[in-house]
Amino acid sequence: MNKPPRKKNPTFGIAVFIVVAVLLVIATLFYNAIKEKHDFDAQNAAAPSISSDAAAAATAAKPASGAAQ
Repeated sequence: MNKPPRKKNPTFGIAVFIVVAVLLVIATLFYNAIKEKHDFDAQNAAAPSISSDAAAAATAAKPASGAAQ
């Protein structure tokens, strides 16, 4: 009449641990990649290139074109 108590399945606990560990590793990789990209962008944005300054000067010196003339 009474069912015997169910034994715990240790495989399920190990599987959950492995899944959590893999997700933690993936999250760490994404975090490091995003952090490195922000550092790289901040380092390169501080020194504007000469070519972009020259392009901005050429655009400002160019006369208006189209219907505005």
